Amino acid sequence: MDEAELVEAIETNAAELLMTMGAAGGGEQREDGGVRWTIGGSPIDYHNAVVEAELEDSATADQVVGESLARMKELGVPGCWHVGPSMRPADLGERLVRAGFTYGGAEPGMAVELANLIEPTATGGLEIVRVADDETLAVWAETLGRGFGEGEKEARWVAEVYRREGYGDPWRHYLGLLDGEPVATTTVFLAAGVAGVYFVMTVPEARRRGIGAAITLAALREARDSGFAYGVLGSSPAGKSVYESLGFREYCSIDLYEWSAATD
Repeated sequence: MDEAELVEAIETNAAELLMTMGAAGGGEQREDGGVRWTIGGSPIDYHNAVVEAELEDSATADQVVGESLARMKELGVPGCWHVGPSMRPADLGERLVRAGFTYGGAEPGMAVELANLIEPTATGGLEIVRVADDETLAVWAETLGRGFGEGEKEARWVAEVYRREGYGDPWRHYLGLLDGEPVATTTVFLAAGVAGVYFVMTVPEARRRGIGAAITLAALREARDSGFAYGVLGSSPAGKSVYESLGFREYCSIDLYEWSAATD
């Protein structure tokens, strides 16, 4: 893939993940007029998501922004626009802020050719297992809830979505055990011809030991062995250096614009 193709794959993989999870959660799906969103299927703003907007003019942009906000209010959920490089018009972020959304920061969009993964130093006592049943998923969710995003609330919702979706491709979930104790999670989502990495989390007491890098590497090795050539992800600013240590490079940025009923 060239750079433009990688940027497209980063955006599309994330969009497909959010749309798929939203549908599994019972969200309202819109896919028309250059607009894609899933709203109402999650209690988490990040997952009530507008993931595509290629709008021809300012009036249309303001109309769609207003329609998304109205649906969030009517369905009683917080929500988020994920504004990537493909979204138009160029001043979409400014229009979202004027409408009442709050800028929530940017996620670096990163990619790596899986043949060029850099192997980190092994972490002694670490075992990484594939989640293949409800019992292991429950442990995965409890672990995720100890340090990711909105904690137990988000972890419970994510696990319920995964349980409904089942344990085969395009989903692959991994649990990291350190000396037999669950300490880390990640998910790989196979879409847009690439392996997308999500929900990488190490519990606070086990951080700075290379566990996040190790579980990410193990998941991507399996994707490579299945024939995938590239891995992609949207990083937190804090996690960027971890992914760079594996060979990831930043190719774009995804800006987040959030709305919460509590601040309306």
